[in-house]
Amino acid sequence: MTLLGLGYYMLAGVCLVLIGALAHVLRAVVNVYPDRLTDKLWLDMAISDGYDANDRLFGTEYDEAGYYRLDSRRNLVIAVLSTLAGGWGVMLFSTEAAVLFAHATDAAFAWTGDLFLHRLEEARWF
Repeated sequence: MTLLGLGYYMLAGVCLVLIGALAHVLRAVVNVYPDRLTDKLWLDMAISDGYDANDRLFGTEYDEAGYYRLDSRRNLVIAVLSTLAGGWGVMLFSTEAAVLFAHATDAAFAWTGDLFLHRLEEARWF
C-alpha cells in the first residue's frame, strides 16, 4: 500500500513539474507589461502587477526592459520547484487532495484503457 501511495506522489510530481514549466513559459510569453518598471525595488513591488517579494527573495531574472526572462534556467528552476513544493505540500497536509488526485488518476487511466479497447473493436482490419 505504501508503494502505491509513493507511485501516486511520483506521478503527481511529474504532473507538477510539467505545470511549473508551463507556468514559466506562460509568464514569459503572455505577459504584456513588464514586471520591473523602475530600478527601485520597493517602488516596483508597490506599482507592478508581476513583481513581488518572492521574486526578490528567490532572485528572479529580468531582461533590460523589465520583462521576465524565458531563457533563464534559474527562472525555470524557481517556477518548477515552487509548483512542486506547493503541490506536494497540499497533498501531504490534505489527505482529501491526495485521495482526489488518486481517484482522478485511476479514472483517467481507466478511461484511456476503455478508449483504446473501443478503438480496437471499432477498427476495420482490411
